[in-house]
Amino acid sequence: MTGDQLTLGAVLARLQEREQEIAAQAEAAKERVVELSAQLEEFHRTAEEIRITRKTLLELPDPQPPAPTPPRQPDHPAYQQIMAVFAAADHPLPARQVCEAMDLEISPDNINNVRIKLKRLAGRGILTETEPGLFRLPFART
Repeated sequence: MTGDQLTLGAVLARLQEREQEIAAQAEAAKERVVELSAQLEEFHRTAEEIRITRKTLLELPDPQPPAPTPPRQPDHPAYQQIMAVFAAADHPLPARQVCEAMDLEISPDNINNVRIKLKRLAGRGILTETEPGLFRLPFART
């Protein structure tokens, strides 16, 4: 009977040892479940914040585009004279008529210089070239 008791004692000891191992593993798993539950709760909270933010943004009115800035006229006095000519004109003008209105000598150089300035003003949207070589203010009626 002593041999059986030793064997039974060893088995009982081994069972107690295994029970303690399982209890330790269960405790570790329980701690991990607590950690994962906290992490899961944080994910849910963050997702809810994102949902609320998206909903709030979708409810905002569309932003108005900024008002277009008016085109900037060059500062040179010649441009001011040209603009005065067009302010008084009621129809599109070619470079030659602009030279005449500015009391410039009618020469190829003067006409070409005025034409270059007219093209520059048209490029900036200050004047409109209604057809090749004819310019007017964008809001003027022809």
